[in-house]
Amino acid sequence: MSMPRPIPRAALTLAAPLLLALAGCGADTSRTLGFTRDPPDEFQVTTRAPLSVPPRLGDLPVPTPGTDRPQDRRAAATILAPGTAATQPSAAERALVAQAGAPAEPGIRRRVDEESLRLDAPPRGVVDTLMFWRPSGPAGITVDPTREAQRLRENAALGRDQTEGQTPIVQPRQRTLWEMLSGS
Repeated sequence: MSMPRPIPRAALTLAAPLLLALAGCGADTSRTLGFTRDPPDEFQVTTRAPLSVPPRLGDLPVPTPGTDRPQDRRAAATILAPGTAATQPSAAERALVAQAGAPAEPGIRRRVDEESLRLDAPPRGVVDTLMFWRPSGPAGITVDPTREAQRLRENAALGRDQTEGQTPIVQPRQRTLWEMLSGS
């Protein structure tokens, strides 16, 4: 009966630093190396209409880049509730829309997405902690509450919209050279 060969010392000395370096890569190393599977987001998956060739190519409409495809122009009600016909809104629905106020500004979805992505910060790994050891400032801009309340009162008194005028912000104090050097 043969004895299993011991692991050579050179292999151990090479493997130990590699394992330590791999452990320091962060919490999502297995995802980076492809050991975990991420299923697709079911809300991001869309289906496209099948392609078809018309009987005569001269009957094709003139292409307009940047516009929606005609096959994709379906009413929202048909997509959300297939098999139901679009009806007039009820009195309760009209009251809800009237209570909601003015229509949303254009591009609000894009703006909300940008703001949420700006606030969503991934966890910091060891390398990030070593390279960027100074704490970053607070996210966002601080609104001056007393000047903002005064602006809103003036707009209400003059019958203007609440969004009219500049929003006053608190200006951050400049750090002195001593504060920058001492890290306080």
